[in-house]
Amino acid sequence: MAFKRIADAVWHGDLQGGKGSMSTPQSGLFADQNYSFKTRFGDEKGTNPEELLAAAHAGCFSMALSAVMTKAGVTPDTIQTRAEVTMEPGADPGPTITGVNLVVSAKAPIDEAQFKQFIDAAKAGCVISRALSVPVTVQATLG
Repeated sequence: MAFKRIADAVWHGDLQGGKGSMSTPQSGLFADQNYSFKTRFGDEKGTNPEELLAAAHAGCFSMALSAVMTKAGVTPDTIQTRAEVTMEPGADPGPTITGVNLVVSAKAPIDEAQFKQFIDAAKAGCVISRALSVPVTVQATLG
């Protein structure tokens, strides 16, 4: 059975002067969070798509690592993941995400060799890691 998770974004105006909001209506975690050109490329308070992608990737990877370790009979005490999404300005087709660096630390009763194996398996199994290479489809209406 497939699962759908939903987020909404609304944008008003041109790219640099406009502004928008993002919401997660399914979970209700946040509603009408500010985002704009300045929150994305400057230092204005608010969120941006790359930050949300980083949060999703960090959370997903921590869970994937926990799943791999648990399957091997190891219960981690703590897994902490920071995802650093790099975006280059680029001229054509425009800004591009050029990479994600995951910084992971864990407390678990394992050695470094096991940890490396678990990290590799989690990277291969993390849903967001895999999603970064899937085709994207668009259903659009004008009206």
